[in-house]
Amino acid sequence: MLYTYGSLDEEEKRVEEATARIRSELDLFVVTEPRRWTGLLARMTRARALVASNSVEGINVSDDDAIAAIDREDPANTDRETWQAVIGYREAMDYILQRRRSPPFRISEDVLLAVHFMICQSELTANPGQYRPGWVGVRNTKSGEVVHEGVDRDRLEPLIQELLQYVNNAEVGSVFLHAAMTHLNLAILHPFSDGNGRTARCIQTAVLASEGIVAPIFSSIEEYIGHNQQTYYDVLAEVGGGGWNPARSAKPWVRFCLRGHYFQAQTHLRRTREIARIYADLSDLVEARKLPKRTVMALLQAAVGTKLRNSSYRVSAELPKHLASRDLKALVEAGLLIPRGERRGRFYVAAPDVVDIRQRSRLPKNIADPFDEDGPVQSSDRQESLFPEVA
Repeated sequence: MLYTYGSLDEEEKRVEEATARIRSELDLFVVTEPRRWTGLLARMTRARALVASNSVEGINVSDDDAIAAIDREDPANTDRETWQAVIGYREAMDYILQRRRSPPFRISEDVLLAVHFMICQSELTANPGQYRPGWVGVRNTKSGEVVHEGVDRDRLEPLIQELLQYVNNAEVGSVFLHAAMTHLNLAILHPFSDGNGRTARCIQTAVLASEGIVAPIFSSIEEYIGHNQQTYYDVLAEVGGGGWNPARSAKPWVRFCLRGHYFQAQTHLRRTREIARIYADLSDLVEARKLPKRTVMALLQAAVGTKLRNSSYRVSAELPKHLASRDLKALVEAGLLIPRGERRGRFYVAAPDVVDIRQRSRLPKNIADPFDEDGPVQSSDRQESLFPEVA
């Protein structure tokens, strides 16, 4: 028997419908009518998910190195062990996003184990690509107390098969509910020696992708989970009750995920509107300075706060190295970029004229709790360092 949730109640349906409306508007920007800046927005969105999902497990990487990971560049200041974990998670997400291009995409046992292998390939003690050999428990790092026990080993594989049947064959009225219950069951089953949370979050995104979410990159709630880690742990603990107890109510978890989708959709839409405004104003600035139009992409990346490097500009504007170097030099001479560092460590930051454009483009960032129309207003971003001063 798995954790189940029959159907969304009226309030939950209202939140789901509100999220769907926001996503429809977002899709007009990033899918139906893509702009030149769509690729940068997608890369930054993936970088945020990468940072957030790994941070839940205590694996911390800087925002700039997360962008480097997405761009397949070397890190500036991340140690080798952390970098291997980050790259493993990136590869797992790449695998999911590629596989879903060939429908019908089914999440088989091979897919599940392949995702775990990629995530944990540098952690041999995690038995990458294999189920745990025996008992596993989660301990409180301060007290040492076991706060969660995975399902008994002899029950694990039959329950995994039942879960895969649910994932691939169940008729669930809500894609968000389907993905949420997949995540919940995987996390509480705890099928692996390590990497359970990262695998569950990756597979949740895979379910969203396999069920026709138009832009799966913008459907993940990993960033929301990363910014609400304690609530995430608390809700899983409440529903799990310390172990495998599928008779317990999953409502707290379902509502946590629905709230996450709503917050994430609102946040993506705000960022998209802001970046559209910035791009338009920077285009006018570049035209007035008689610079090549493509240089807007360099200024845009600097405007939103990441360290602009020659390599990242080449990805954004699809340029060869020598032409990117010439553009960056011209932008410095025009007083629009400020260079920092030397040689391979060189990067660029926005000059005052570009910063002013960024500041003028801010939109309100607070979002009301969708389950309490008169309730507290929360920030859509807890640590919006990739978009400084917008958090």
